[in-house]
Amino acid sequence: MKTIPSLISIWLMLAIGLFGSNHTAFSRQVHSSWRAGVAKVDITPQESIWMAGYASRDHPSEGVRHAIWAKALVLEDAVGNLAVLVTTDLVGIRQELSLRIRDRLKHQFGLSRDQVILNSSHTHTGPETDYARYQFQLDEVQLGKIKKYAENLENKIVELVGNAMESLKPVYLYSENGVTRFQVNRRNNKEATLVHHNELNGPNDYAVPVIKVADQKGEMMALVFGYACHPTVLADYQISGDYAGFAQLELEKLYPGTTALFFQGAGADQNPLPRRSVPLAIQYGKALAASVERVLTEDMKPLTGNLSTAYAEIDLTFANPTPNREELLEITGSSSGYPEYLKQNANVLMSKLDKGESLITSYPYPVQAWKLGDQAIFAFGGELLIGYSIALKNIFGPDIFVMGYSNDVMAYIPTSTVLEEGGYEGTRSPIFTTPWASNIEERIIAEAVKLAEKVGIRSQEAPVTDQ
Repeated sequence: MKTIPSLISIWLMLAIGLFGSNHTAFSRQVHSSWRAGVAKVDITPQESIWMAGYASRDHPSEGVRHAIWAKALVLEDAVGNLAVLVTTDLVGIRQELSLRIRDRLKHQFGLSRDQVILNSSHTHTGPETDYARYQFQLDEVQLGKIKKYAENLENKIVELVGNAMESLKPVYLYSENGVTRFQVNRRNNKEATLVHHNELNGPNDYAVPVIKVADQKGEMMALVFGYACHPTVLADYQISGDYAGFAQLELEKLYPGTTALFFQGAGADQNPLPRRSVPLAIQYGKALAASVERVLTEDMKPLTGNLSTAYAEIDLTFANPTPNREELLEITGSSSGYPEYLKQNANVLMSKLDKGESLITSYPYPVQAWKLGDQAIFAFGGELLIGYSIALKNIFGPDIFVMGYSNDVMAYIPTSTVLEEGGYEGTRSPIFTTPWASNIEERIIAEAVKLAEKVGIRSQEAPVTDQ
């Protein structure tokens, strides 16, 4: 007969095995053949630099509120399929830099386009990386700083992925969605009169997608989480990750030894409101972290099965012909009525024409789908509006994860409704004088459905069959 102390010891051992560590009490631990590696690198500028996000800025950064990071999570299934998620505290990685990074990842590690997601948080208090767009606005010193930073960033991200791949070890994976509600649809709720509103208007998607990566001892080593909302709480000249940066700091403080990776969702028409103070940025970061913490203390779905990845680029077209030099010259005129940053964009386009180059008549838009065990993940380029997340969840169910700002941040990606309504998000294509063609949403959703079929993601209506 067992003594009472020995029974207590057995109970304690069972409790430790069941509940694990890091407060992840209810994640069911099952046999897993996943491997994962995680790494992070500080990408904080080492000198004053031009900042991205607000066209009204008139001088470089003045300091650093907190460090900003690039982080990489490498996942491998039982048969050796690999996928790499890279998250960055940046406003976005544009086409040219993204292509260089992904080409090098292919050359050095054999990673194809479908295996890599480069996501940016879209913080508006981060450094600029696209020096070409400022060639007629900034002096050579400032342009040189942007170019140097972008080159260093490219090298750091490639090295980062290599470090994460070298750290692969057996893990357990879990996923779930939380919720938090500080996003506000900025098209349907005027910030200036927000205090007088008794009710906010949508559309919205308040989901907080979470993936937990735990080692064989149950210790959490990585945490992926997202939210669909512009990081525009702050608008000063201090480098930071805005609310998303504060959320990552809070989670890494709550769970020592864990790398927290934030990804931006379809937040292009969502703002954190009210805003414009550091305490609010900290508050929203803590609110987001609290949502993740709640998910981690409840029952999470263990991910079993294999990894499937797919990627495509579709040539999105524009509503109107691309402008000629005379039209661009008219835009740059002092009485044109266009804001200064659009005039500068027109100068950049004119310089291309002056060099004998042609302006684009379509744009290669990236669409991506991953099936991580039972978890469906979609990733899209550009500033994706919330309507895409809602549309995809209507097709594939509420548990899917939707990322915007991935692989190439070139312009706003409006839904057909917003395109018809017009306004800021409806008119900002890569050729800013003309909006996207009216079939943009139809084509993007159709491509996402096609990639979903390719990787085995079923729609809600699709029958479940034994495999």
